[in-house]
Amino acid sequence: MKKRWLIPVFASFMIAASPVVDAEAATTQQLITTAKQYIGVPYLWGGTTAKGFDCSGYVQRVFADLGIELNRTSAAQYTQGVPVSRQNLQIGDLVFFNTSGSGVSHVGIYIGNNEFINSSSSKGVSIASLDSSYWNSRYVGARRIADFSSSSQVKPASVDFSVYASREKAAFRLAEALGLDTSDTRSPFADVKPTDKVAGAVTALNKLKVFEGNESGKFNPNSPITRAQMAKVLVAAFDLKPTGSQPVRFSDVDPDHWAAGYISILAQNGITVGKGNGQYGPNDYVTIKQLETFLSRAMSK
Repeated sequence: MKKRWLIPVFASFMIAASPVVDAEAATTQQLITTAKQYIGVPYLWGGTTAKGFDCSGYVQRVFADLGIELNRTSAAQYTQGVPVSRQNLQIGDLVFFNTSGSGVSHVGIYIGNNEFINSSSSKGVSIASLDSSYWNSRYVGARRIADFSSSSQVKPASVDFSVYASREKAAFRLAEALGLDTSDTRSPFADVKPTDKVAGAVTALNKLKVFEGNESGKFNPNSPITRAQMAKVLVAAFDLKPTGSQPVRFSDVDPDHWAAGYISILAQNGITVGKGNGQYGPNDYVTIKQLETFLSRAMSK
């Protein structure tokens, strides 16, 4: 069996965030404060930093500041969370528009009173009204990624963690699989307290440089793990290599996708067969059952 200590691959899909609020107590006001701090930042196509944002880069950054991972593009963000009717919008919901004539192409964050904050090509990060003729005519729909209406711990609204694996769950299982000593609970992460159940596991994994956190020192225990991210984790963790056979392709994984190579290696080694319909589901969240299957197959190699 090929087995070695895990390398810091989880860090590669932690979203860079600034230390604005604690996602464990994110309220609607904190969401608004976080979003408004970037007002005036200019629009920059492809921009994802405070030097310049495009629309989805801005939304991604605000949610990263709150410890919540989002997809990169507005179209991809439109596949996350749960749909919300315009009549039931809450602060923090994402609102989407068709500004190009070919589907979802713009996104903003609803902040109440029929207003949303966005990074537009004409004004940069600014507040706009859903009632304006321009935005009203181009409105497509809304998605709720997280519920900020309560000061309790924020979790992605669409994720049932009795079914899907969180980063916390992955940490528990990886620590168990590697037989790590989890007695030290002095967590290095800002969002994992020594009294948290996962503290010992993430501390042990951090010592091995498995989890190194983001720029704000957060672990994001309640973020789900996608199948693309898990492919990279398993390939790196168990030193999986191409088998020399024909590369395995899935219809929903573009050859240019960042995880295409990892997914192909996972399939070549028999650790995944995809979803059974010729697709892999790179953006699907890993279920707990899938996590166990992946670990079992990888450890047997």
